Amino acid sequence: MQTPLRFIPYLRPMIWGGRRLGEVLGKPLPGLSSYGESWEISDHALHHSVIATGPGAGQTLRQLMEQQRAGLLGGAAGRYPIFPWLVKFLDCSDRLSVQVHPNEESVRRLRPGEGSKTEAWFILEAAPGSRIYAGLLPGTDEDRLRDALARGTVADCLHQFEPRPGDCLFLPAGTVHAVGGGVLMAEVQQTSDATFRLFDWNRRDDHGKPRALHVKEGLASIDWQRGPVEPIRTNCFGAAGTSQRSSSFRLPLVQCPYFHLEYRREAKAFTCGGEGKLQLLIAIQGRGHLAITHEEEAVNVGHAWLIPAGAPATECRPDPDLGFLFCTLP
Repeated sequence: MQTPLRFIPYLRPMIWGGRRLGEVLGKPLPGLSSYGESWEISDHALHHSVIATGPGAGQTLRQLMEQQRAGLLGGAAGRYPIFPWLVKFLDCSDRLSVQVHPNEESVRRLRPGEGSKTEAWFILEAAPGSRIYAGLLPGTDEDRLRDALARGTVADCLHQFEPRPGDCLFLPAGTVHAVGGGVLMAEVQQTSDATFRLFDWNRRDDHGKPRALHVKEGLASIDWQRGPVEPIRTNCFGAAGTSQRSSSFRLPLVQCPYFHLEYRREAKAFTCGGEGKLQLLIAIQGRGHLAITHEEEAVNVGHAWLIPAGAPATECRPDPDLGFLFCTLP
C-alpha cells in the first residue's frame, strides 16, 4: 500500500465491440475477435484484478481488500467490503442496448447479490454522426415507454446528442441510456454488473438468436423523474484529437457519493497520493512517468493507476504533458 498500483486488463469480447482497445489504447487483444470492454480495476465476482507490476505483482485486488483494506481505502474502509469502483475502457463500435442500471433499493429486490450502478463516461473518440441516448424526454411515462418498446421506437422517447471527444456524461442509477455506436470511452462506476436491457435494436447474435431482455426489471428500475442528460463539454481535445497544452489545468466533472471525478492536464511535475484518500489516475492524453521506489514506471494512454490511501505522495513527471482523469473516493 506504499506505491501506486496498475493491474492486468481483463478483456471482454462483446457483440458491439471492435478493435480500438488495442489500436488506440494498447490492449493486447487476442485473435481477431471484437472486444467491447477492458476491465482495468475490478473486485467484481466476474473478475478480480491482478497487479501487473511492482512488489505486489501477482496479488489480486480481492486479496488486498481482505488483507490490507485500511491501507487501500483509508477512512472509507468500513463502508466497503467490496472495492467501490469498477474502472473500464469501452469500445462501442456498434450500438449498445437501451438499458438501465438499478439503484440500491431496486437492486436488492431485482438482482440480489449485485450492487447498484451509478457511472460516469468520458468520451475519448467519437465517429461523425455517432449518437448517445441519455435520459427520458419530457412526458415519457411507463405507458408511453412500454408502447415504444413494443413498436421498436424507443429512441423516440430518449434524449440524444452527437458526442464529442472530451465529453463527460454522468449517469446516476435509474437513468435510461444507450450508445449509438462509433464511441470509445473511459468509465468509472460502482462495482456492479447489473444491467437491465430494455431494447437491443432487434439485433441477433452469431447464432441468429436475440439477446435476452429484462423489460420487467428495467421498468421497475427507472427513475421516471430523470429527464434529459446533457454532457459536460471539456473541450480538452483539439480538432485533430491532440491535447491543448498548458502548465496546469483542472476541471471538476462529477461529485457524487461514490466518486469525485475531474479532468486534469499537467506539463510540469506534480504529486498524487499522500492525502489519506483512495485516488485513481486514468491517462488519456500524452505520457509521463511515476517515480516509484527509486525507479520509474511509464504512464501511457490507456493506463489506470490506483493510488492507495496509505501511499505517500508520489511524483509524476509529464513527458512533455499529460492529460488524465483523476478520481477520489469521498
